[in-house]
Amino acid sequence: MRASLSRRAVVLSALLAASCATEEAAPPATQLVAPLDFSYLLPLPLNVASIEVEQRYFPQGVPPDVSRLDPVQPVVALRTMAEQRLKAEGTTGRAVFAITDASLIQQGDVVTGTMSVELDIFGASGTREGYAQATVVRQLAGVTGDLSAALYPFTRDMMAQMNVEFEYQVRHNLSAWLLPSGAVPSPVQATPLTPAAPGAQPLAPSSPVPLAPGPPAAIPLGPGAPVPLAPPPA
Repeated sequence: MRASLSRRAVVLSALLAASCATEEAAPPATQLVAPLDFSYLLPLPLNVASIEVEQRYFPQGVPPDVSRLDPVQPVVALRTMAEQRLKAEGTTGRAVFAITDASLIQQGDVVTGTMSVELDIFGASGTREGYAQATVVRQLAGVTGDLSAALYPFTRDMMAQMNVEFEYQVRHNLSAWLLPSGAVPSPVQATPLTPAAPGAQPLAPSSPVPLAPGPPAAIPLGPGAPVPLAPPPA
């Protein structure tokens, strides 16, 4: 009886030790955090019939890659951005949102994050008719302690920068396929602009040339407004 109890105690002790080892080996990225959400930002309606999201970058999963320790992995955050912000509101053609880089690389106490995406527009014939690229690179220095806790706000800040850069590149390079909210889609005829180099910083808008002031008390007319007639003589 005692031998049976001893063997049972040994088995229970082994199981408990294995359970503790498993918990210690589990990456801290499993902790519960609020998912990143971008639905509050303005949507980008495209004159295409469908939008596809492709993941062309796959994390290595082993050091120096530390993206697996991120509570919200960059590839997931970029996919969420595409799904929440890009809207297909056309009748023909398609758009492909590709994730080409979403890495978190640690060297010493410095983590370098790189995010790169591409948006391609294909016409009804399947020919690529335009594209835009956006890249964001940031570094997090002095990383100590819980790496998972440091990566979450780091990824959140990178995504805030990516949303700004991505929207700028889309508006700058794919304006011919970008619809205003509530607009009726029509066939695209314009030739897309040549996209800026990946990671290019938004250009500052040029200052408008001031117009000469009109005559005193003049009422500016809107486009297409009728010209007021002079009052008949008394």
